Amino acid sequence: MQPRNMSMSGVVDLAAVKAAQEAKAKAEQARAQAAREGGTGAISPADLVIDVDEAGFERDVLQRSAEVPVVIDFWAEWCEPCKQLSPVLERLAVEYNGRFLLAKVDVDANQMLMQQFGIQGIPAVFAVVAGQALPLFQGAAGEAQIRQTLDQLVQVGEQRFGLTGLTVDPEAEPGGAPEASERPVGPHDGLLEAAVQALDSGDLSGAVQAYKNVLNEDPGNEEAKLGLAQAELLQRVQGVDPQQVRRDAADKPADVQAQIAAADLDLVGGHVEDAFGRLIETVARTVGDDRDTVRMRLLELFEVVGPEDPRVIAARRALARALF
Repeated sequence: MQPRNMSMSGVVDLAAVKAAQEAKAKAEQARAQAAREGGTGAISPADLVIDVDEAGFERDVLQRSAEVPVVIDFWAEWCEPCKQLSPVLERLAVEYNGRFLLAKVDVDANQMLMQQFGIQGIPAVFAVVAGQALPLFQGAAGEAQIRQTLDQLVQVGEQRFGLTGLTVDPEAEPGGAPEASERPVGPHDGLLEAAVQALDSGDLSGAVQAYKNVLNEDPGNEEAKLGLAQAELLQRVQGVDPQQVRRDAADKPADVQAQIAAADLDLVGGHVEDAFGRLIETVARTVGDDRDTVRMRLLELFEVVGPEDPRVIAARRALARALF
């Protein structure tokens, strides 16, 4: 069976963007909590490889994936290729020194997990990042390919989710991994939850207002900024005729509103670079109020994708060149 790689780059998933922000917040809170308690939260190298079953999956994989990418090795005692792959993954987990956690799942003892991940054969390797499952490869794979996939996973964890990994101390006692702590309740959690529920139910106007209510009291609330940008984007594209929008953009290259509307559709459809490029080109050929209108919309789209996304960083540089 040939290995099957997954692509880490791709479309903008608004739910994934929200999960990224939540994961960053939880990781920062975990680090702050460890600092307040006077510790580093360090774990032993032996704790970088763990056995996981169905009962502990939420605690050991889903919750930990808000701190560090968790690689899942689905294996079985009778599987000969597994006996070749598993030792490589275990060695690399120690070598990567906390940049990912390796969770081993015996499929014979955990049939439900195997079904939930849709696994047709083993060995199969997945990752969970901020609660999201990502297929990495299936079947035997060479070490060079595994390293390349892991490097890509670690990069995604750092850039999109703010996951800097676990602190490893060779002197730490095995079994001393910190327990995943619950996120403390913040003063605006009720309003944020109401906004999320409105967004999930399709009440975009309600979601926009709920996020604005949070920002009125806490202008620096990152979760509310992100949620508002998402809700407003979805509100703008709701009910539009995509074909007409694209015809208008093609027929009227100088029409600022036509280009802005097409950029919104580009982003919702996952064509991030196209959305950014369209507006940057429009900025370059406009002046005055039109230029400022396009620039402001571009900054709003940056908020949807996230300021640390490499596509946003590149687009900011291109925008600066277009402006100056």
